[in-house]
Amino acid sequence: MKLYYTPGACSQAPHIAAHELGLPIDVVKVDLTKHTLADGSDYYRVNPKGYVPLLVLDDGTTLSEASVIVQYLADQKPGTLAPAFGTPARWKMMELLTFLATEVHKGFGPLWSPQTPAEVRAAVIARLGTRFELLAQTLAKQPFLTGDAFTVADAYLFVLLNWTKLHKVDLGRWPALTEFQARVAARPAVQATLKAEGLMK
Repeated sequence: MKLYYTPGACSQAPHIAAHELGLPIDVVKVDLTKHTLADGSDYYRVNPKGYVPLLVLDDGTTLSEASVIVQYLADQKPGTLAPAFGTPARWKMMELLTFLATEVHKGFGPLWSPQTPAEVRAAVIARLGTRFELLAQTLAKQPFLTGDAFTVADAYLFVLLNWTKLHKVDLGRWPALTEFQARVAARPAVQATLKAEGLMK
């Protein structure tokens, strides 16, 4: 398998999952500012969507969208990073992944543009805050989103919460979230991923 990634982007979630699972995977770095690969070739020719992650399976099949790729990887070793497919627990985790993708991940969208007016930025951060509040309520009661076990949903949330540093979004109101970040960051597979992406010495 081959994973196209950009350091710190949402592609880090499947990268973490692969490390957690011990899956053999080749990684290919993408420059998202230029949409090029290391050899200068056009990334749009690999993935017409132009963004990461993209997972290329050994038979050439491609999968995109972080919330789908992390589940595919988890299912390579059933019962490890995701509940068994078809169970109520799996549907609940899929609900979480969809919430993270649509309400949190995409919620950051306007913050990436330097042209976003200050008042819009403030409104975006306030809206994200309502999402953080819901997640904090869950994580105040248990170590991970689905309970005591780390899943791919936690890997995804960890990456998204790290974006708050880039955009100067203060998580101080939600200690459960900062404690979660520290808990996940301490995992050996997460540290290995951060090192592999050049984000940690």
